[in-house]
Amino acid sequence: MNEDQELVAVKRDSSKIYFFIIAIAALLATNIYFYVKFKSSGEKLYTVTLQKESLQSEIDRIEAELDNIKSQSNGSTPDFLSSEREARLKIEELRNKLELGEITDQQIETAKQQVYQLKTSVSRMKDEVTELRIKNELLAEANSDLKGELNASNQKSEKISKDHKVLNEKVNKASSIKVSNIHIAGVEEKKGGVIEIETKSKRIDKLQVSFTIADNPLATTGKKDVYVRVINPKGNLEANSEDIFYVHGEKLQYSFKESINFTNNGQEYLMNWDNNGQRFQKGAYTILLYADNSIMGRASIVLK
Repeated sequence: MNEDQELVAVKRDSSKIYFFIIAIAALLATNIYFYVKFKSSGEKLYTVTLQKESLQSEIDRIEAELDNIKSQSNGSTPDFLSSEREARLKIEELRNKLELGEITDQQIETAKQQVYQLKTSVSRMKDEVTELRIKNELLAEANSDLKGELNASNQKSEKISKDHKVLNEKVNKASSIKVSNIHIAGVEEKKGGVIEIETKSKRIDKLQVSFTIADNPLATTGKKDVYVRVINPKGNLEANSEDIFYVHGEKLQYSFKESINFTNNGQEYLMNWDNNGQRFQKGAYTILLYADNSIMGRASIVLK
């Protein structure tokens, strides 16, 4: 082989080498391009996944806080219920967005802003529930104090009422009239209106009751009804069932009654009882006098 032929062969070999070098460089560049692109996509996917997980965790915390707020809000107001429904709809909407297979950076940023707004809304709801709870506790405490004061006031009023009642009873008792002396005599009416004292029952037409009333500065003067109860020798009350009066709330029957004009100056009074036209019996008759819701006095007489 001559020198020219050797030169042509060398050039041909050099061209082949350059071709292989260019091919290898192109392949290397392609590999580097796809590696960088794959690595960038993988890092981006990893970052998005982390962001989605972070958002999911934040939504879970917000929902748990919302459940806790609801459990603390006794007797929720319409405003609270409306805010709660709105918050739960927003939570559901965010979960649906984050569960999408693909989500863009813009959607991630939008979701972050929505989560922040939701967190702010739930935090405000928590503050409102806390404020309402404190107000309710203060109101309950005030009501408890007021109830205690009311009970104390009622007890005081009841005590005053009882004391007043006792005082009235004492005043009434002290102001009631009492006889200073009382005398019972059997009398027989003779012809011409002559009256004689008699002790034998068969001759007696009436029992005459005479009494004087002790002075009492607390007693009121004027007309007073005097009720008389007569107990016969057999121990029975001489009275009609419809003749009723009351002493300290107790219902009693009376034999007869008369009205007197009480002057509070030791005046003597005289009453007569004719046994309703019936004959008198042998034995003891007891006379009891009542006025001013109290007993005035009593006395007895024995008939032969």
